[in-house]
Amino acid sequence: MRARGKQMNRSPSNSTCVKLYLCSNPEDSMVERRALRESVFPQLREHCRKSLGLDVRVIDPFESSDPSHWPDENTRRQLIKECRKSSAGPFLLALVGHQYGAASLPAQVEVSEYQLLLQESQRAGVSTKELEREYQRDENTIPPSYCLRPRHTCCPQAEVKEEEERRMKAEEEELRKQLQTTVGLCVHEGVLSPERAHSYYRSALDADLRFALDNRPRKDIIRRCLVYVHRVSDAKGETEKRRRKSQLEPQPEAATVTLPLTPTDSQLLSELCDDFLPGLIASSQLLVYTTDTQCDCRHGYTTARRRGYAESLCQQVYSDLVGLIDSSSTLDGCEGSQLLAREQEEQEELCDTLSRLYDITRPEEAKVRAFVEQSGQQCPLVVTGGPCTGKTVLLAHCARQIKSWLPDCDPVVITYFCKLSMNPSPRHLLSSLCCQIGVRYHSESSSEQNPSNMDDLSCVTHLRDFNSNCSSTSNVCPSELKERLSSLLTCMPSAKQPLVLILDGLDHMEKDLGPRILESLPSPLPPSVKLILTVSSNRQRVLQAINPRRSPPRCVSGGSEESGYLCIQLASVDRKQCAKMLASLLSSSGRRVTSGQQALVNQALTSCCLTLYARLLHLHASLWHSDSDVTESSLPAGVHSSISALLDHLEQKHGSSIVARAVSYLTLSRTGLTEVELADLLSADHKVLTEYVQQHESTSSNMRVPQIDVETLLLDLRRFLIRRTVAGSHVLFWVSRHFQLVVAKRCLGTREVRREVHSAMADYFSGRLACGGSAKPLLVKQRPGPNTDIEHMELFIDREPLSVEANSQPFVFSSSFKEVGRVNLRKVFELPYHLQQSDQFEELEHGLLMSSRFHQAMVRAGLLGDLVAMLESEEGSSHFSFPRERALLASILKSCACLLQSSPLHLPSVMETSLLPYLEVFPILQRYTREIRQERRRRGSGLGVSLCPAPLSVASIRCSFDAKTKDASVREVAGTEFGIVAEIMDDGAALIWKGSGCDVVKLLLSCEQKELTFAGVKSSGHFLLFSTQCDKLLLWDVTGPEMFLQVKDQESSQKTANKVEGFVAHQERVFMWWKGESFASVFDVSNETLTHFQCQSCVTCLVCSSNGFYMYCGQEEGTVSIFETNTGSFLGTCSNSNHNAITSMILCEDRWEMACVDRIGSVSLWDVASTINPPRLVTESFIGGKSNDILNIDYSHKIGTLLVCQSHQVALWDTCDWELWDQFLAPRGRVFTQAVLSQDGHLFLALLDACPFVLVWMVSTGECVLSLETNKQPRTLLKVASDVVCVAHDGCLTVWDSGAIDAAGTAPKMGRGVKEVVVERTGERFYTSDGSETVWRWRLETGLPHANFLHDGPVEKLCLSPDDIHLVTLSAGEIYVWQTESGQNILRMSGSRATDVLITPNSNFGVSISDRGLSRVWKLAHGSIVCSIHPYLSDAKVSPASTFLIGRRRGDLLAASLWSGSISKRFSSAESSEHVVAFHTLSEHPDFVVVMAASGSVYTWKVAEETLCKHFQLPYRFHCQPEDFQVSSDGSYALLSTDNEAINLLDLSQVRLCSFKAEGPVIKAYLDTTGRYAAYIYRPTAATLEKNCVCYLQARAVLTVVRLADGERIGSVCLAKNPLTLVVCEQQRAVVGFEDGSVGVYSILDVTINGEESVRCRENLSGRLKRCPFDRAFSWLPQATPNITWP
Repeated sequence: MRARGKQMNRSPSNSTCVKLYLCSNPEDSMVERRALRESVFPQLREHCRKSLGLDVRVIDPFESSDPSHWPDENTRRQLIKECRKSSAGPFLLALVGHQYGAASLPAQVEVSEYQLLLQESQRAGVSTKELEREYQRDENTIPPSYCLRPRHTCCPQAEVKEEEERRMKAEEEELRKQLQTTVGLCVHEGVLSPERAHSYYRSALDADLRFALDNRPRKDIIRRCLVYVHRVSDAKGETEKRRRKSQLEPQPEAATVTLPLTPTDSQLLSELCDDFLPGLIASSQLLVYTTDTQCDCRHGYTTARRRGYAESLCQQVYSDLVGLIDSSSTLDGCEGSQLLAREQEEQEELCDTLSRLYDITRPEEAKVRAFVEQSGQQCPLVVTGGPCTGKTVLLAHCARQIKSWLPDCDPVVITYFCKLSMNPSPRHLLSSLCCQIGVRYHSESSSEQNPSNMDDLSCVTHLRDFNSNCSSTSNVCPSELKERLSSLLTCMPSAKQPLVLILDGLDHMEKDLGPRILESLPSPLPPSVKLILTVSSNRQRVLQAINPRRSPPRCVSGGSEESGYLCIQLASVDRKQCAKMLASLLSSSGRRVTSGQQALVNQALTSCCLTLYARLLHLHASLWHSDSDVTESSLPAGVHSSISALLDHLEQKHGSSIVARAVSYLTLSRTGLTEVELADLLSADHKVLTEYVQQHESTSSNMRVPQIDVETLLLDLRRFLIRRTVAGSHVLFWVSRHFQLVVAKRCLGTREVRREVHSAMADYFSGRLACGGSAKPLLVKQRPGPNTDIEHMELFIDREPLSVEANSQPFVFSSSFKEVGRVNLRKVFELPYHLQQSDQFEELEHGLLMSSRFHQAMVRAGLLGDLVAMLESEEGSSHFSFPRERALLASILKSCACLLQSSPLHLPSVMETSLLPYLEVFPILQRYTREIRQERRRRGSGLGVSLCPAPLSVASIRCSFDAKTKDASVREVAGTEFGIVAEIMDDGAALIWKGSGCDVVKLLLSCEQKELTFAGVKSSGHFLLFSTQCDKLLLWDVTGPEMFLQVKDQESSQKTANKVEGFVAHQERVFMWWKGESFASVFDVSNETLTHFQCQSCVTCLVCSSNGFYMYCGQEEGTVSIFETNTGSFLGTCSNSNHNAITSMILCEDRWEMACVDRIGSVSLWDVASTINPPRLVTESFIGGKSNDILNIDYSHKIGTLLVCQSHQVALWDTCDWELWDQFLAPRGRVFTQAVLSQDGHLFLALLDACPFVLVWMVSTGECVLSLETNKQPRTLLKVASDVVCVAHDGCLTVWDSGAIDAAGTAPKMGRGVKEVVVERTGERFYTSDGSETVWRWRLETGLPHANFLHDGPVEKLCLSPDDIHLVTLSAGEIYVWQTESGQNILRMSGSRATDVLITPNSNFGVSISDRGLSRVWKLAHGSIVCSIHPYLSDAKVSPASTFLIGRRRGDLLAASLWSGSISKRFSSAESSEHVVAFHTLSEHPDFVVVMAASGSVYTWKVAEETLCKHFQLPYRFHCQPEDFQVSSDGSYALLSTDNEAINLLDLSQVRLCSFKAEGPVIKAYLDTTGRYAAYIYRPTAATLEKNCVCYLQARAVLTVVRLADGERIGSVCLAKNPLTLVVCEQQRAVVGFEDGSVGVYSILDVTINGEESVRCRENLSGRLKRCPFDRAFSWLPQATPNITWP
């Protein structure tokens, strides 16, 4: 058991792949291996991926049908060692059959032994001609040996290939016999030991098993190896008997001398199975399974028997492997908050890997050490050098030595390889650095080694934050991250615990991100911080971020800091050291070179003395034999040529297509590829499979590239690939970026080829390969032999897709034994990158960025910040179609970031709740919510949203906090109807925002080589008019090119010197008026002429007709001048009576009316139909009260509404009749600063002074229904295109969709908090009361209220008859009876003095309960009294049989007859000593009542017979809360209390107590009447909230539903508002009434009860009217007076 415990840590290498070597006799296991390959291994792989996050690879060395492609013994040994080293669990699977197999020819024989074999053979007269021909002497091996010559097939024609193979096989068999005969002679003569001789007899199966198991430590065998032995008796049947008989017949005399006998195959097989393996069972607990098969002596081992054994073997192998893997591996996910911490471990592991490449001691190491040891140095150290000089390896090695260099302190060393980061963005890198610093120092904070740095409370806070949740930075802006990093660097490091920060590869990051990262570091560095960078000699622009005005850098030895940093120049390595390293590498691989070859090597190293070049030379030199003709041209010059030569060699050895594609996939991957991924990609690659068909003539429809071919290719590349861990998976990546450069030039030269490779990887990671999406038929063109007449033939092969089970790519792997699956991080990291690089932007946008499944994977992986960045990214925005939808999703995710970081599984419910109100505005997002429901149905349980409550706010579709100008505020802002916003800052800068999907850019214009500064901007139609501080006017038509037209006055330059006050655009003409001027101007864009029109006084506004012929100029003294613009003639004037300045004019040309609004909000209406006569005054309206100047007006011709905003009020005018609709006063103590109408006119938006929100008022009710968050003090509201833009004082923009505001603001909700909810039997309609005079009836199908029941007083109680025909309400002491279908108030009864009303279960009678008088029973149909009940019964309930009214009175439980009103039954009659605190009737058992006594006793009382049965006595620590006491209809469960943050229930069917723990105080609980579920609402406590949380959702209540049968949680939903009521109906729906008057309905999906989910939401409506929902509700009036009065 202890050995098993040690295996829990994925030893020996913390691998993420189970790599199995399949050991077998290839001639005796074809059926078994094929069965395992087709049925077991794919199923095993899917199990490991889902349950454990492991890949599975099975290396079958004999998978190829062509024996010439089988690896030799040396290669097989390397494969076994690799499997033993890197497998996460078992590494050996051996199949031992009844055939031993042929012995393998030794690949090489030492010279002394080979000569011994030749001498003994010649002495015995045995011919050695064949032996001498096949083996050749090679002095380059260590020790010198004779090596088997490679065999070459020179008959490519198909018709002669089979004959050639038979010939070669016969020659090989003859050579084997000759060699074994020679070995036997040597053993016979005593010159060769029997043990050594056995190596010549052993088959590949025996040799592999002994290499894998013999003389190995127990840890390499226990639970890591599986051996299956199959003994077959009478396998050959009659054929074997005849063969043996023929062997007994006399043989002709041999032509040669008598030779000693060699061991037979049966003897060797017996030795293996009966001696070797049993010994390991006893000594090392080797798992060996033996099967005996007795065959029919006549037929032998038939095909049917073999298939039967293969089937049973498959079952056994799968079961055994699953058991071994499950017991030796643990699920080591890196999801959620662990991701950044896990990245730290992966960076340290990468540092270890790179440090092992440090083969040559560099003199620069001493300089780095001197820098680290030097105190008080606050400049960074830059290690620079040319390509391939080893900068990264040097710093990786130094990072491992720093602790030994500083023995007197405890340094924290953080190394970050930026180019190899899984996300090379500045935000992610800064987040990772903050996390690493915080975690590393927090681990030491309690040891008192560094007490001084704990004094700063901000540092302690940062430490606590990063220790509790490293992903807390995922929603932090870069500027705040920079501040956090600076704070950590300042506070944490100390003299006793300094920080050494090593950043490698900043200069090679894309998009010049390196300088941005350096700018985020504090300058100068804190005293106890050392910063070391690597920079290539040709990429030193990144250093400008340290000191932009630096002088040329000085070396460290000079000690100069004038440049802002110290510099170490890394030179080339000494040639002798390179030669020594090369000799060492050759020796480790059993090779060397001759002296002549060494001279050439030295010459090559002289020209290029780099360690990477030496490693490449090692690979080339290891291929040389002592007689190889090596010349100067044989050695490639330089690193790139050597890499290219390496690829040439690999293509010649393995095939051009497989090598080219393999290196291409590795090069273009984002983070590297696992071995399994590479094999899968190659197996699906069209070019690779085509080459395999041509070479191997395979026509299998499910053909794959054999794993052995991929593995041998990786063996040849292993010295140039590093295995690194990325997000928990071991991936392969190039050791140097120069391999990527060579491969890119050699194999990926065109954009089309790169796109093709990216597309193939996108298909793989998206799972399309598994679904058959890319399994295209192969078309192979082959040239036949010379004897055929046709020129070529074409071969079509229909390919089957890769196994769905083995190659599926879900975002989350589901697990059978785990509540939640494991995130497919490989897909999360790779798929978006390859979709983008292959130009599949539609799939990227729809399949990922707007996919619920992708969002769930990202959030659960702790990548919420990365997800938001992807949604908000401007990169590729021109290819995307839905920027607004993506922005909305990003905004929602940011608003609930804290909740999702701590509880990522809440994402579906949060997004569903947040999106449902806006699906009509953004219909494309219906797919998102549909995915959420589909996933819930697939999972079989969950809590969905059937009716979404009205939202409190609206998520913005853009929120920009990065102002382009620092310390500047907005001077003026304008927006066009095309969505373009222009801001003029007080420093003269102009900022332009061109709408959704665009960033804010700074406008730069120059005149006479001088940059222009701006003074103001105005807008009208599609024009923007800029004024500069040098008195220039620039006009920009936003619908055209970005060209600016200067507005000039050709006649007089002095006339237009003042500032433009405003303008109106009409086609190609611009009508302008000027500040303080008594004239208006018309600018013609076509001919650039400016015409002036003189008025009587200063012009304050103007308007023009739709054809542009007439211009109306409003003036300061209340006068309007009318001009004909074509002729310039003056037509007339009109003036208002109060002579106040006109601020706005509205021209209604359909009626030829002109409305003038003066400065105090009064409106005068003029008839302007006549062009001859002066305008005629129609009406004049004055606003009473205060006469403050108006701030702004907003007119909507579409809805015929005019809004006039003043500081104290907002007035709305009906422009059809020009009547004042309503006036809205500002809240007490506040004033309005601006107000605008919403898109549909049902709402208006307003700004208040010193209020950081945009408030939204409902026009019909006058209440504030929404508050839009801006996070900064708003300055101006703009309506542009379909957006509402809020401009803050510093220029930051917050944008909302107008339709979303209308949808949220008009969402139905009652005027007050919902106090009571009753649901009809069908669950399709329900009724709500809020304590006002109105009861609403809602229809779940539409999600809207469709009927209102009005009363003359506040509604106190609500009751619905069980047959849903009557609704009974109690209002102001009067009882109302309504017919639900017709809405008619049939009864209105006064004089009841009732405090509660009930309806009998048979729906015939009503019961009014009064605590001050008689309680009455009356007929529901006509209100006549049946009887009166004198005593008041509290908590009264009608018995299920409609016979008794049962209630408590003075501690007793009484039952009053509904026919006579008398008390006919008493609980005290049966049990006089008990005090009743709660009771409940049982609808399924109408004669019984469950009674809870104060003592904790639980009874059932049979009312009719007055008998009791005591069932349970509660323990003293449990008690019943009467207000919470509920019992299911069948009496199986009772809800007792909701205290101590738990739901306490009594299971009466099994007589046991149950308690469900909540994560906070329970505020509402409801027991389903069927006894299936319990629903409760709790509010998270401070202990469960994230520290420094700014997410309002996380502190809100949570609705949870649990299944009572097993305590399983069905689902949870975060409620964005305060709940007041909770009801669960029989249709598996939970109805929640909220404090703001809205209602939410949540459907319970549970496949254990039924497999259907109720989905009734507003998304399903079609053709919804664009009207306020309340306008469609019927209002039913009550009777004017009571029609029944009780005495």
